Amino acid sequence: MGYDLFITRAEFWPENEGREITAEEWVKLVEADQELKLAGYNGPYFALWDGPSKYPEAWLDWDNGNIYSKNPDKAIVAKMIQIAGRLGARVQGQDGEIYLDTSQVSDPDDPLPPIEIERSGQRWWRRMFRAR
Repeated sequence: MGYDLFITRAEFWPENEGREITAEEWVKLVEADQELKLAGYNGPYFALWDGPSKYPEAWLDWDNGNIYSKNPDKAIVAKMIQIAGRLGARVQGQDGEIYLDTSQVSDPDDPLPPIEIERSGQRWWRRMFRAR
């Protein structure tokens, strides 16, 4: 089990009807980015990132109008934020929190710090933990 982060144009990533990032946009972005390449396995949109991640195969994938990664480290989150900017999107955790920078990301063996989450105009605090 893990924690997913999404690049989305939606207010809340699973409710993205009419705000989808298309598969074609994703493929075009991957082809234009020298750090990304389609892997050729795990589906047609599964891409590997050749960046400074601590993971030997850092990856991003497209599914149902969003781009996502599981348990990304700070470097992958930074790349996701860069990609989101190019797509007119944002990075959002599976519980709806928004990542504007990597300050919210800690070592995967440590819990994420408390972060402010804004959903439907309501602000509330939540402490989230990564699955180990």
